[in-house]
Amino acid sequence: MRISKVYSWFYGYYPWMVVFATTLVLFGSLSKSNNNQDEVPLKASKFQKPLRLPNKGYGYPPVLAYWISGSKGDSNKMVRLLKAIYHPRNQYLLQLDSGSSDYERENLGFLIESETVLQTFGNVNVEGKSYAVNKMGSSALAATLHAAALLLKINSDWDWFIPLSASSYPLLNQDDLLHAFTFLPRELNFIDYISNPGWKQRGEINRIVVDPNLYYKSNTPINYDVETRKPDAFEIFGGSPWVILSRSFMEFCIYGWDNIPRKLLMYFTNVAYPLETYFHTVICNSFEFQNTTLSNDLRYDIIPKSPKPKILNTSKYGEIVAGESVFAQPIQEDDPLLNMIDEDVLHRMPDNFVPGSWSSCQGINQGEDLCYR
Repeated sequence: MRISKVYSWFYGYYPWMVVFATTLVLFGSLSKSNNNQDEVPLKASKFQKPLRLPNKGYGYPPVLAYWISGSKGDSNKMVRLLKAIYHPRNQYLLQLDSGSSDYERENLGFLIESETVLQTFGNVNVEGKSYAVNKMGSSALAATLHAAALLLKINSDWDWFIPLSASSYPLLNQDDLLHAFTFLPRELNFIDYISNPGWKQRGEINRIVVDPNLYYKSNTPINYDVETRKPDAFEIFGGSPWVILSRSFMEFCIYGWDNIPRKLLMYFTNVAYPLETYFHTVICNSFEFQNTTLSNDLRYDIIPKSPKPKILNTSKYGEIVAGESVFAQPIQEDDPLLNMIDEDVLHRMPDNFVPGSWSSCQGINQGEDLCYR
């Protein structure tokens, strides 16, 4: 009888022990970005602050902080994307997860170092350390928060955090995007929590999951627990996992001076697809930020007709480029859409940067104010 009572007690609290344990792991993975000075073992590319800080203030464009993430075989796509969205004002962080090899990560660093323009302005960094990531689990959320924390550590003088995958591509050049964002409140957050009900349709928001990628070295499937739970202290919001978030909101989530992001991080550590719910729930349950949202992620999601087509249908090209979206995804490496966007929208020559107002400053006249407007 004594043994059965102990077993019953343990079984009743087991799911919460899982929640607590995995939350500690997630907090540990985030703290490394703030406390570990040996974070970057990649010899070819140590983190550096920009060589010159852009002018800021009334009338000047914002500074965008881009995080470009990828996996095995994505390095060339990441470099192409970088060249399509590059501007001397912005900050860039590139990262390959543990699905890639050490050689590919080293090669990515080499590709960045070999570009004279990037070395001239010093605003592109490559994360040399890989992490296991599963897009369904909290490791994806940890990777996103970690990237934002690194960008704050490198240089906190930016305005918006924009996560992109290697399969993303811009539908607007950076000069036009920066000009448009110049006239927006710097506290505005682009976060779609209305039009994408996928997290509700799956019916998995209350299931407890454990993401082994928080402590494994290689990408691993998530594990589902038999127990469920339903929060009563806050309301859950969800939508698109793709966001554009203000620096002040990212600091709120990372530094956690308020109890809301910490409490919700503990909960979403054991939720499937937390990128579709965490930021949405934090911002909608926070009195400080709940009125700073624009329910639009500025993305065009390309839905292929078959699960894994070799080439996506280009018949929607006009619809893709004519809308209000700033980025399109996912686009495969050999998709003719990329060349069409390069030629007609970005006016980008093969393997070159997108021309802009800063083009005359490419290593020639670094002191010109035009480079940093």
